[in-house]
Amino acid sequence: MEPDRVRAPNIRDVARLAGVSYQTVSRVLNESPSIKDSTKQRVLDVIEQIGYRPNQAARALVTSRSRTIGVLSQQTAHYGPTTSIQEIERAAKEAGYRLSITNISSSDYIAIKTGLDYLLSQSVEALVVIAPQLRVFDVLKELSITVPFVTLQTTDLGGTHSMSIDQVAGARLATRHLIELGHTEIMHISGPQDWIEAEARHQGYVEEMTAAELPTRAPIIGDWSAHFGYYAGLELLRYRDFTAVFASNDQMALGFMHACRDLDIDIPGDISVVGFDDIPEAAHFFPPLTTVRQSFTEIGRRAISLLLAELRGDTRLEHGQIMPELVVRDSAGPR
Repeated sequence: MEPDRVRAPNIRDVARLAGVSYQTVSRVLNESPSIKDSTKQRVLDVIEQIGYRPNQAARALVTSRSRTIGVLSQQTAHYGPTTSIQEIERAAKEAGYRLSITNISSSDYIAIKTGLDYLLSQSVEALVVIAPQLRVFDVLKELSITVPFVTLQTTDLGGTHSMSIDQVAGARLATRHLIELGHTEIMHISGPQDWIEAEARHQGYVEEMTAAELPTRAPIIGDWSAHFGYYAGLELLRYRDFTAVFASNDQMALGFMHACRDLDIDIPGDISVVGFDDIPEAAHFFPPLTTVRQSFTEIGRRAISLLLAELRGDTRLEHGQIMPELVVRDSAGPR
């Protein structure tokens, strides 16, 4: 004979211990303003004491609200999206929401549409879409999404649904720093060609070089990885017809610096390097990396604020871009 299993507490247990009806407990859970503060606190104390956890599916049926925000993200280990999602989850929890996260393994049309269809089938009240490529916006338009949504990690595309960090301004900061140090031959290692951020950072490099009346070079198109930065460095350093490198992210900068060390090229004595993102490890590269800091936590926090405001019917939404900042360390020096 199997031993009795411990039954999880339910709403009627809460009502009995708090000395109220289960309808009153339900009103407390649904944040009804008609409940006295003393009654609400007594119910909440019992909930905490016995470890009651509301059945979210049942609550959604009764209230027609899932208290869920969907997040669509491309499967990645990159620092930026991962950090933003952590902040989105923290801010959502503070507001009484939970996340339903779907990671898509590729950025093709079918994968994006399938991911969005799944989230919408979960009755999410709002959506956060980490949209690194333009094709994501095509799918969003086609589906005519009716719930509030916001896209992250994009440059400002002029829409009313984007929350972005000014990638062009960040790239200009990086390039300008190298120019002010006296560099005139600056190489740019870019991210993948179909990524919005990669295109924006290349645009910023070109704009700043042009403003200084310096010649621009065709970018070396990479894949965001340190592995690519290393082998691109080995190839580029065979000729050394440049004195500085602006890498489109810190990982590629790390790989390039590794190639310099293997070839006994001093940083910044022989070549200066600037990255982008300011990952936590950037301060511990050898030498510590000068880079552009993006506030991934801020963009996640603002995204939830926008969605919650829209759910409340607040039309005074602020979609202004977040400005990055240059973090000066030891990897860039005078020409």
